[in-house]
Amino acid sequence: MIALFAPVAWLADGWASEVRIDIDAQGHIAAVTAGAAADGAERVDGPLIPGLPNLHSHAFQRAMAGLTERGGPAGDHFWAWRDCLYRFLAQLDPDDVEVIATRLYIEMLQAGYTSVAEFHYLHHDPAGQAYADSAEMCRRIAAAADAAGIGLTLLPVWYAGSAFGGQAPLPGQRRFVCDADQYARIVEHVVGASGLTAGFAPHSLRACTPDELARLLDLRARLAPQAVLHIHAAEQTQEVEDCLDWSGLRPVEWLLRHTPLDERWCVIHATHMRDLEAAALASRGAVVGLCPSTEADLGDGLFNAEPYQLAGGRLGIGSDSHVGVDPFAELRLFEYGQRLQQRRRNLFERRAQHSVGAALYRAAAAGGAQALGQPVGAIAPGRRADLVVLDVRDPALAEQRGDGLFDAAIFGPVRRPVRDVMVGGRWCVRDGVHALGEASLQRYRRLLRRLLDA
Repeated sequence: MIALFAPVAWLADGWASEVRIDIDAQGHIAAVTAGAAADGAERVDGPLIPGLPNLHSHAFQRAMAGLTERGGPAGDHFWAWRDCLYRFLAQLDPDDVEVIATRLYIEMLQAGYTSVAEFHYLHHDPAGQAYADSAEMCRRIAAAADAAGIGLTLLPVWYAGSAFGGQAPLPGQRRFVCDADQYARIVEHVVGASGLTAGFAPHSLRACTPDELARLLDLRARLAPQAVLHIHAAEQTQEVEDCLDWSGLRPVEWLLRHTPLDERWCVIHATHMRDLEAAALASRGAVVGLCPSTEADLGDGLFNAEPYQLAGGRLGIGSDSHVGVDPFAELRLFEYGQRLQQRRRNLFERRAQHSVGAALYRAAAAGGAQALGQPVGAIAPGRRADLVVLDVRDPALAEQRGDGLFDAAIFGPVRRPVRDVMVGGRWCVRDGVHALGEASLQRYRRLLRRLLDA
């Protein structure tokens, strides 16, 4: 048993002073006591808040950030970006993926993410052949998370086709594509791995037919019926149009009619929903996974937040392609996108004189915890001790108190809002530094040099 003492901490019911947090040997919070004495507990150096879950990551894409910014006479779009992705990943081997993922997860921790859902679809070698160990790439992701110290929900992805109706995969997709038996072997390894939270992920309706989706749901019912399930949907307008041509329904509309969509599901992006779709999705208790920096980078569009929020919809944030690895920036970009769309301010919090920043953070913490299927997202007994100490030395946080800390960290000119980070009762970042940070960065630099030279 270890104990922390925070001068101020953000608990489930708001800010409290002189807070003692007792943490058991498994890294979970055993007790939280406000107005307590330190009594030998370790004193933290700043306001204490729960770490945020990152509910959507493609780790290998971290090494692509900044490599696709080249103009053209007609502009660019998601599908051209995807072609660049295929060319890039043809160079990566398992060692490379582990190096990239380790570096990324360290960066996530330093930014205040304490857990991550890895939407993992890079299964095979560059020729599209299975490795001798079909779960080789999953093992590398798990090893990277373990080395960095981040909490992992691993989501093996079933990717079978290139477009709606089961069209044959493209050559660039050969590293993703699994048949039913291959997918089952990968998932069985992940579900059976100790210390790992497992989930299921049909990539999208364009990459997984209704029959394949049904088989995945049957596999989940047999192996891990309470596991979370994530799927991309309605990210691009072209995807919506193609889904209408195929089925007569929009992607989220199809999921609502044809799947047992409930609180164990996370619908990634859901950018292009009509009001009735948004309200219906909210009523199912599912989480929408928003990735504002990636959605902006790819020109996806803006999420239809107002009807979803009014219906009580749950949401979380992810860094997706990792053009940004900063939870505070993701929340700012989400709110700013809505302001630009609606031409009004302070949209996420509708109660007068209540903090927009605190409301955003609370929603992302709760929605992220639900989407990851992990006991995180709050400082409360029974939750894992995933904690962030804010760095009040940053001028943007200077003299801020209470919910003003969230408003300043999200909307202010903050440079370094995070000082220390704990995951499962173990300090991973102290004063902004991760113990493996420098060694990881050197390995990452060598890898990038090789990739860029190629």
